Amino acid sequence: MPEQLLIVKNISHEGPGLLETILEVNGITAMTVDLSKGDSFPDPGNFSALVVLGGPTSANDDTPVMQSQLRQIEKALAQEIPFLGICLGMQALVKAGGGKVLKCPVKETGFIDPEGQPYRVKLTKTGMEEPLFSGLGKSFAVFQLHGETVELANNGMEVLGTGTQCPVQAVRVGKNAYGLQCHFELTPGMFFRWLDIDADLKTMDRELLTRQFEEQREKYTGTGLALMNNFLRIAGLA
Repeated sequence: MPEQLLIVKNISHEGPGLLETILEVNGITAMTVDLSKGDSFPDPGNFSALVVLGGPTSANDDTPVMQSQLRQIEKALAQEIPFLGICLGMQALVKAGGGKVLKCPVKETGFIDPEGQPYRVKLTKTGMEEPLFSGLGKSFAVFQLHGETVELANNGMEVLGTGTQCPVQAVRVGKNAYGLQCHFELTPGMFFRWLDIDADLKTMDRELLTRQFEEQREKYTGTGLALMNNFLRIAGLA
């Protein structure tokens, strides 16, 4: 019987973050692979649930690594293994399920949108009924870092959350595979490391980003922990 959670990293610095805190508290074991270091994407059928994280590559890339990833996600969908995709992980989920990955009309970066408003995910009517978002109300503030978005296929995919610049922010594919375009997993350590590494973030005002993070940190962390806990309950792991 599968018992472990599989965590798939597309790039080393985009790790599970707040999810690690939840796993430690609940004594849940997890296997983590890093595709950017040459690890293989294991057979998802050997795990109880699957989390695929973000990265700088595209689900449209015709590389062996991405094509393998899409095939394994297809297997997870066929076997109805609980799945959570974050940023690139969501885009790969939609692509594997028959949808499209497209360039964003407006690149989304940071906590505040080009109109000066906080990036928020607004749940649809269906989204508000989903157990993944239990306890989060009608909308929640998020951190964004992406230049691509998705177009859903008409085969059981559903929009669960929307945004202003890039409308599709949260999706469900099939029974229990979820994707969120935003980042809700950041710990302070991850955030400051991203500021040093990410090309888009390096062009922005570091002091301003830091202040925005500190101002939202308590509520942001609460949202992330709630989402992670909700997913682990859906997966039967918590």
